[in-house]
Amino acid sequence: MAEMEEQRDGEQRTVGDGESGGDAMVGRRHCGDSEVMEESNIVDDCGWKPKVGMPFDSEQAAYNFYNTYGGKLGFSIRKAYANKNKHTKEITSRTFVCYKEGSRGIDKRDPLVKNPRQEVRCGCGARFSIKLDRISGKYLACDFVEYHNHDLVPQDCIHMLPSQRKISTTQAIEVELASQSGIPLRSAYELFGRESGGRASLGFTKLDQKNYLRSKRQKDLEYGEAGSVLHYFRKKTVENPSFFYAVQLDCDEQISNIFWADAQMIMDYAQFGDVVTFDTTYKLNNEHRPFGSFVGFNHHRETVIFGAALMYDETAESFTWLFQIFLEAMSNKAPKTIFTDQDAAMAKAIPIVMPDTNHRLCTWHLMQNAVKHVSSVFDDVGVKAVFSKFMHDIDDEEQFRIQWDQMLDKYDAFDNHWLEQTFRVKEKWGWPYIRNSWAAGMSTTQLSESFNAFLKDYLNCDHNLMEFFMHFERVLYEKRYKELEAEYNLSQKLPRVSIPTVMLKQVAEIYTKTIFEEFQNEYVQSIEASIIGTIHDGESTIFTIRTMVDGKKEKIVTMDGGGSLSCSCKKFEVKGILCRHCVKVLRDVFNATELPP
Repeated sequence: MAEMEEQRDGEQRTVGDGESGGDAMVGRRHCGDSEVMEESNIVDDCGWKPKVGMPFDSEQAAYNFYNTYGGKLGFSIRKAYANKNKHTKEITSRTFVCYKEGSRGIDKRDPLVKNPRQEVRCGCGARFSIKLDRISGKYLACDFVEYHNHDLVPQDCIHMLPSQRKISTTQAIEVELASQSGIPLRSAYELFGRESGGRASLGFTKLDQKNYLRSKRQKDLEYGEAGSVLHYFRKKTVENPSFFYAVQLDCDEQISNIFWADAQMIMDYAQFGDVVTFDTTYKLNNEHRPFGSFVGFNHHRETVIFGAALMYDETAESFTWLFQIFLEAMSNKAPKTIFTDQDAAMAKAIPIVMPDTNHRLCTWHLMQNAVKHVSSVFDDVGVKAVFSKFMHDIDDEEQFRIQWDQMLDKYDAFDNHWLEQTFRVKEKWGWPYIRNSWAAGMSTTQLSESFNAFLKDYLNCDHNLMEFFMHFERVLYEKRYKELEAEYNLSQKLPRVSIPTVMLKQVAEIYTKTIFEEFQNEYVQSIEASIIGTIHDGESTIFTIRTMVDGKKEKIVTMDGGGSLSCSCKKFEVKGILCRHCVKVLRDVFNATELPP
């Protein structure tokens, strides 16, 4: 015995094997028109019109045949009733109907929906039925009602019919690639249409594309947000066992913080991780979840990423955990210097985890805070004029304290709380205290800020976590490709030497383009420099140097008994570039034609 069961599959989106366009519309109920009658005779004689007794190898083959017929005439089809064998569940008969068949039931959601679905059914009786023949094993057409009680769709709109639309596997890959590349949906759809020779030939609409991507997003988050993130990390670990991630759980076993670093980040840190900037000012999506990044310079002075974190809270305990995990990922190699803003929680965590690391405050953030808190105190001269000398000009610690007290006395600011707090951490920003610490030329967290600005070009506020990871990988690829371009240019293009001296030719073969150009600038400035004084102090020799660029401020170059040079400008100690003052002494005093090793 077969049982009857009703299957309302909705509006199918499977495209038939036949063409989606073709002859003029036929089958309308205007039988008195001789021209239409003539066209009907042509349709009767064609091989694509259903006839009772036609055999089909499968139910899907029958569906495709009827759908092709519907596409040629201008109507959409859907599956309706099916009889199945009670034991084998094999379909023994099936009816395909016009998608305007029947009437839609009352939807209780309609009054609550802003834009309820429009009604399309009008009780059309067109149908096509098949029945399984046990002897031949084929499905035979057993019923066919040709006529419709509604107008059919014109040829130009046939590609919009639901059953004529389907995103193929190849097209799905292209849709996903366009989304992953950040191409807006409208632009991507226009591109697909042009590639296929017009939207009518594309096979799906812009709404289908939007719905497909929405379904994919829902599938990506099928384990929930936290579960999907962990699934993503496990997948990355399978692809590359060097991928590192860690998750911090709170007392309720809920994820509180996440850190991850791929293999390239870990290798980059091994080479360039002596100076790191860390920043959490970028807020992710509408939930304003802090995104933290460990960032540094490479030898081309391009930004490199050492690690990333999603912070659910920004407490000292969370930062302590994060810095510990960061060091664990990087083989417990702490940076020589780390730059942050004036976050108190970070300041508390850094000496606990990295006691030997120099903690430097971002001078840009410091200046912005000064403008915010003490602008009224220095109203006549301006905050920047007062603070810049403490950040860049005063070399001596004692002189720093004296001039700070003089500043407080002059502006009657001894009781200012912000100035008092800032002076307490002077070792993290005052020039006399930081002038000997290696910083690769950095003084701010600008690297992190610029990376955050770069992220904004790739991310939207409505991206979920999985979409964030997808677009974050795009950002990494773009940054790493820039380094690849720089390496190519380094191997193929010679640096432009402005003065063909032996020393410049020497360093042109050693330095990258960016570093060479900076040194060449120092070399050119050294030509105009003057040695205005030489003093022999025991085993040391002290040279006083004046340059046009330095103005009236003179620099002191000291040569010890071993022949080592150091300059009061500390450019080499802080940035790794030999300064113009030392170059002047090497060239004019020691007649050096090349830089010492």
